[in-house]
Amino acid sequence: MKKLFLTATAIVASTQAFAGNLVEPMMEPEVVEAATGSSGGAMLVPILLIVLMAAVIASGGGDNAPIPANGIGGL
Repeated sequence: MKKLFLTATAIVASTQAFAGNLVEPMMEPEVVEAATGSSGGAMLVPILLIVLMAAVIASGGGDNAPIPANGIGGL
């Protein structure tokens, strides 16, 4: 009986020793985002603003007709 108890104790003790094997941790690959090289969108807004300002300046003036030199108006 003593040998059976010692054998069972040795078996239980040896299985616990291997229960927590060290395994090399698996690292996830690092994700690197590529920078975009397009600068077309950055120039679009200033160009549109310049075109809009040029159109406003070109339309200029108002709806007023010029006053004749003699001071007498139209109708």
